[in-house]
Amino acid sequence: MKKIGIMTTGGDCSGLNTVIQRLYRGAALRGWRVFGIMDGTDGLCATPPHVIEFNNETLPIEWARMAGSFLHNGHPGALNFETAAHSGRLGHFNRQLRKSLRELGLDALVLIGGNGSISLAWCNRDIYSDIQLICIPKTIDMDIPLTDKTIGFDTAVQQLTSFCDQLMLTARSHHRWFVVQTMGRDCGQLALNAGIAIGASAILISEIKFDINALIRHIQRAPRDYGIILVSEGISLRGHSGRPADMISRKLTAAGIANRTAYPEHTQRVGDTTASDRILAARFADCALNAIANNETYVMTAIHNCECKTVSLADFFDAGYVTTDPNIPDLQTSDAYVSPDDALLEIATNLGIYLGETK
Repeated sequence: MKKIGIMTTGGDCSGLNTVIQRLYRGAALRGWRVFGIMDGTDGLCATPPHVIEFNNETLPIEWARMAGSFLHNGHPGALNFETAAHSGRLGHFNRQLRKSLRELGLDALVLIGGNGSISLAWCNRDIYSDIQLICIPKTIDMDIPLTDKTIGFDTAVQQLTSFCDQLMLTARSHHRWFVVQTMGRDCGQLALNAGIAIGASAILISEIKFDINALIRHIQRAPRDYGIILVSEGISLRGHSGRPADMISRKLTAAGIANRTAYPEHTQRVGDTTASDRILAARFADCALNAIANNETYVMTAIHNCECKTVSLADFFDAGYVTTDPNIPDLQTSDAYVSPDDALLEIATNLGIYLGETK
């Protein structure tokens, strides 16, 4: 009988509980025991490790649609790679992780994380040398290489779309523009997808250079005197500091354009999981369980051209833009961004949405 562990790491998002529940259900039907690791690496480093064994009542299926993680993703001050590095305890942290995994006697660990967590797993792969390591990609940023979708992204797009739909009504009432700052870090996928969905007048993302005066002219020439300008949190404006939405708003105000800023913030990371995210979670869970049954290790579930399969963590890491992590010395992270060939860029341009200096 196999013993598998499930751990969620990094930021939370909708769909985590769905994939956890589907993993447990599929594993139970195979006759495997399933253990949930609480609070990510912090719970794994506790003495004894903070784990629970799943049964049919642990995470009822009706709760699986809910946002957040039943297993938690850590708390302020939790011990993880970043806090261990800052406190000079990285060596101790790595040894404790290996020790805890041996004590638990797991055959496999399913790590549900973003590009930072998965990059960490690959760069510190010796920690998992005695067990099978299967990663499942989740993030609202959609910045993970080699997969067309990540758990949580579709729900985040829906949450942001719903937020902007309501703003559009008050914008129309007051002949006003709203500058909405989205999450996404340095990747513009969330802003781009939501912007297409709501019919934004402009979408500013870090992957495309823009000219603030061209943006102002675009708004001044718009066929209506209200609308939404989506600004990804990763953009910058030369010679200006502060939050991106505030910077753009000040420029619009100086040009005589009535506007307000709006920050959906963490509402983008919550909300009942959409049907498409639930289906993706089920596909990734099934793929991960099949990988365990086939004795695969150091792999990530991925979906490409509608096909769900595993890819090696080495290929995941090499496929992205490798950057130095600012918070953890000597760590590199593999990132994905909006491609210049992304079909949505052409669609946005054809719809008259200002993007910046596109090809």
